[in-house]
Amino acid sequence: MAQESISLGDRPSVVFATPRKLPKPKSLVGRVAVLDIAFASGAGGATFEKVTQPFLDGLGPRLAAWVDHHDHELHAHFASDPRFVLATKQEHGACPEMITPSLVARIGKVDTLCCHTDFDGICAAAKWILGGHEPYEGADRDAWCIDTRMGEPSPRAQLLDRALRGAPSDAGMRGLVLRFLLGEEAEVLDSLKHAAQQMVARERESRLLADRFRRYEASTHLVVCDVTDHRVPYDKTQLLLAGQALAPVAVVLDAQSAAFAARYDSGIDLTRILSLEGGMPTRVSISRKLADAGMQAVALALETAPSN
Repeated sequence: MAQESISLGDRPSVVFATPRKLPKPKSLVGRVAVLDIAFASGAGGATFEKVTQPFLDGLGPRLAAWVDHHDHELHAHFASDPRFVLATKQEHGACPEMITPSLVARIGKVDTLCCHTDFDGICAAAKWILGGHEPYEGADRDAWCIDTRMGEPSPRAQLLDRALRGAPSDAGMRGLVLRFLLGEEAEVLDSLKHAAQQMVARERESRLLADRFRRYEASTHLVVCDVTDHRVPYDKTQLLLAGQALAPVAVVLDAQSAAFAARYDSGIDLTRILSLEGGMPTRVSISRKLADAGMQAVALALETAPSN
């Protein structure tokens, strides 16, 4: 993956990354703060040992902070290191609410922020740059609504979220969203609106695809939508939400992966059921070749849960 970054003059530079695809440590300048990037969970073959640990080793003492809110069994190993501010998804539905003025002050000057590529991560980076203060009033709540897919985010946040999801491979779009959050609304608004409009079309396609959901082996707890043969762009999150209206867990199958999702407040821990090291308990993706075994495991776990 080519490094996705934006330079902000005398402010920290921002590099965009994902848990499975981290930048080379030597490419990051100076002291580094990592925001909203989970430890690799084992999904898709990206393990902590193969991905996260080499990144940590490469940064060494240049790692200034790692702030994240995704569950992982290795969080406890870093509890005594003040650079690591780690929580579960249940404790913090979104990362920006963890970025406070006192935290930014305690960590001190950083040269590079390495953040996740979604609204949650980019908002966390903007908040850090602004000394731990929200980019706009209500930004923390907006990030929570978007990352948990519960509640109603503000129109401003919906625009930014749609712009990011409407151009998922556009590194420049992430920079535009960051600049918007840092106060350059007028300069980037038209580009954001154009990208968001593309997302509207994908959401429409997702609503049509929702008709494909079927019960998994007559289970009342699991519905599956197979889009392997579908070539028109759609929004997977929107499709999974439609499935959750039909059953506690929805699964979307494509050629490469199987995405599982449950409501944020459901109490269902898909990472535990699927024997993953960590991640978001209610939203995981595994290799397509493991889909059948995964669906069997989830259906069985939900069927035999005490509440059922």
